[in-house]
Amino acid sequence: MHKHPLLLAAAASAAIFSLQACNNEPETVNTYDAQAEALAKATPKQLPPSITATKAYRCSDNSLFYAEFYNNNTATLRRGSRDAAATILNATDGNPPFTAEGYSLSGNGDNVRITAPGKNNLSCHV
Repeated sequence: MHKHPLLLAAAASAAIFSLQACNNEPETVNTYDAQAEALAKATPKQLPPSITATKAYRCSDNSLFYAEFYNNNTATLRRGSRDAAATILNATDGNPPFTAEGYSLSGNGDNVRITAPGKNNLSCHV
């Protein structure tokens, strides 16, 4: 194989000349944020509560209840199907029972006791 020293020298020279053409000045980046002032003055927003658990319960009278437990000491209770209207239950000081008018949900694990209109103190499990 025959090497061409002149060709290699020309390629090296071209590479050096192309690097010399680079701008070595530091690049200035525009850091202006049009919304910075508005964001600084904005009031903090509270995120909605997170679901900590979702359970489907079968009760002693063979009825179904669906409960979602939230991290703000509340729970929603649906009767009969997941699409039924939800009743929001609150836990005083974050400790069960979760209650609303006519409703009570004692516990938040796999075994609970539920009271609802027409359903009195049912033993329910997952």
